[in-house]
Amino acid sequence: MVADLNPALRGWAAYFRNGNSAGKFSTIDSYVHERLAIFENRKRGIPGRRWGKRHDGAWFTRLGVFRVSGNVRRVAVHASR
Repeated sequence: MVADLNPALRGWAAYFRNGNSAGKFSTIDSYVHERLAIFENRKRGIPGRRWGKRHDGAWFTRLGVFRVSGNVRRVAVHASR
């Protein structure tokens, strides 16, 4: 699943990296991590949404999930008169 997800995340990060997208990228990262943790809990038969205790940042790093946060490029704005 991560192999299918990473190209989409990389594409989003490349397309939206210019400008003020850091807050949205953080939101996307949180959503992706939550959904992967819930998927893994369902796969293992663990009820509930306690995904934060077992699925920490190291778990996502081991999975190899691409993080869109940190891929923002600031663009200098030049006003023309």
